[in-house]
Parts: sequence; C-alpha cells; structure tokens
Amino acid sequence: MKTQEQLDKVIYSYSTETTQLEEENRVLRETVSRLDEELQRIKAPALMVCEVQALTGKQQAIIRIPNGNRFLCQVASDCGELSAGDQVLVEQKNLNIVKKIQLSKKFNVEKFVIIEKPTETWQDVGGLQHVVQEVKEVIELPLLKPALFEKIGIKPPKGILLYGEPGTGKTLVAKAVASSTKATFIHVSGSELVQKFIGEGAKLVKEIFDMARQKAPAIVFIDELDALAAKRIEIGTSGEREVNRTFMQLLAEIDGFKPLDNVKVIGATNRKDILDSAVLRPGRLDRLIHVDVPDAEGRTEILKIHLRGMRVAKQLDLDDLTGRMDGFSGAEIRAAVTEAGYFAIRANRSAAIKQDFFSAIEKVRRSEEEEGEDYLGMFG
Repeated sequence: MKTQEQLDKVIYSYSTETTQLEEENRVLRETVSRLDEELQRIKAPALMVCEVQALTGKQQAIIRIPNGNRFLCQVASDCGELSAGDQVLVEQKNLNIVKKIQLSKKFNVEKFVIIEKPTETWQDVGGLQHVVQEVKEVIELPLLKPALFEKIGIKPPKGILLYGEPGTGKTLVAKAVASSTKATFIHVSGSELVQKFIGEGAKLVKEIFDMARQKAPAIVFIDELDALAAKRIEIGTSGEREVNRTFMQLLAEIDGFKPLDNVKVIGATNRKDILDSAVLRPGRLDRLIHVDVPDAEGRTEILKIHLRGMRVAKQLDLDDLTGRMDGFSGAEIRAAVTEAGYFAIRANRSAAIKQDFFSAIEKVRRSEEEEGEDYLGMFG
C-alpha cells in the first residue's frame, strides 16, 4: 500500500514539473517571437515624411520631399483616400507612398521665438533722440491713436528698419516702443530661422504672424534681417531656394496686413547694404532709421542711465569719462560701467572711483581691438 502511495506521489511530482516546464517553454517561445518581430522591425528601412502636392491618377501622386524637390510616385492600394496637402510616408529608395499619416501642421511657435511684455521704457534710451522721435511717429502713434490716421485719410507705415553698428541700441528701441504701447513683443532671429528650419521656414513665418494678430497689439522684431532678406542670387541649391521661400512668405505677410492692423514689424540689421530692395520698397519696411554710434552728448546720457543704481565717488567727472569713450557704442559704455564695478569689488571698495572707470574703459577698448585683429586674421 505504501508503495502505491509513493508511486502516486512520484507520478504527481513529475506531472507538476512537466506542466511547469511546458508553461516556461511557452513563455520562452512567445518571448523569442516578440524579439524576432522587434528585430525585423528595427531592420526595416526608414520611411520618409513627404507632402502630397497633387493627384495625377487613381494610384499616382506628385509629392514634395523635405529638400523641396518634387517627384511623381505610385500610391499603395491600401493607403486610403489622399488629397493635396496630406502628409504621407514614402519609401526612400523608390519614393512610393506607403501610408497616410496625421501630423500637426502647426508649430508650437512660442518655442522658437521670444515673447514678452518688455519693461524697458524711453527713459532707458539715451543719445538717440532722433531715432526715438521717428519710432514714436511711425510705430507708437498708429498703435495708440489710429483714429488720427483714419480722420486725415492716410495709411501709417507697416514697419521700419533700424540699421547701424552692433550695440547701438536697436533692440532696446524696439522693446521701449513695445512697452510704451503695451504691445506684445515677439523677437525673431533671422539667422536662427534660416539655419534651424530648412524646409519649414515659410510655414513658421506664417504662424508667427498669425500668433502676432491673435496677441495684437503686437510688434514683430526681426533681428539680423540680412540673414533672411539678403539680395537674392540664382544659385539653385535647395538651401538657397528655402531661404527665398521663407523671404517671400515674409513679404506676403507684410503685404497682407490691413492698413490699421495692430501688428507692426521692426527689422534690425548691421548690413543694410546687402538687403534685397523688395523688403525696403514703399508699403513694407519703407521707413529706414539709422541708429548711429552716440556722440559726446549721447555718451553722457547713456552713462548717466547706467550709473543710476551704482555707488560712485562724488568727484566723478562724467565729461572726462565720456571723452575717453570716444567711438564707444551704447553696449560698450554699459560694459565699461560693469567692469568699473568689478574693479571696485576687487579692491574691496564700496563705491567705484574714477581710476576704476579709467581701467574699465581701457579694458573694453583693448578687448574690441583684439576682436578686430582676430576678425582680420581670419582673412590672412
């Protein structure tokens, strides 16, 4: 009897172990199958995202690939119904359409531009009286008192171009007018727009201006405009074609504004000489304002602005300091004031003295001269 019980226990034990082994075997087979599918998926060639330009037949379409070239290709039978403007996946080798996909056609524009309500005021702008006066007439007055222009029957300019040497206050002026009109300030870099968004530049420009209308009153400030609006040349590369498309979209947006729309455009450049005449013609950025390096009186005004919150010795001779800053831009004057503060801190003084400013001015001037030599050295 005991022998039978022992035999039954052995049989039961083997049976249980067999079931567990079968279950483990099943799990392992499923794991191997999943890994094999994953391996095949990873080995599959990548598909390219393209845009349908037009349909030429039931199973044929013209697509535009990311570099701007267009091709006639075949459409897979199970791709579904297509129409112009759809985003599709195509094989990279033969460019046949494999699948239609749903992609958002809009950028999150706020990731690519700086949007702010500036705190700078006209009191922060020194040595640029003629610039301030013109900007007030062309940008501030139409935004604050549009009825004046309707009453007299003229259309205010849609935008202006600020041009001049780096550091002369172009961005500061744009921020100050945005602050005075309580307008949303949208800062766009022309160079980044060209470099980062090849294939999408025109679309991004359109959406930037759509956002500006939604946030009106708004000022669209395009820094380094020459990167986007340089004189067009017929090179024919995909990059040149893309820059031209982006530029043409910019012109279309400026032309599309209503006469008294609460969106104004301010362009800024250090190279007015290379700008395409199309962007400067009447009705676009036709008011050209030169932002020059300040004269002695302007330098004194700028120096006073930057000394407002700084502790300095009472015997400080501002005329003497500005005389030593001959040729300095506003940015260089600010740099000199900051450096003077550092010299005072290193000497463990609670206020900056004239010698701190003398040393700071010399340091800034030497730094500028070294940068100029490095620039010339690039060209042998």
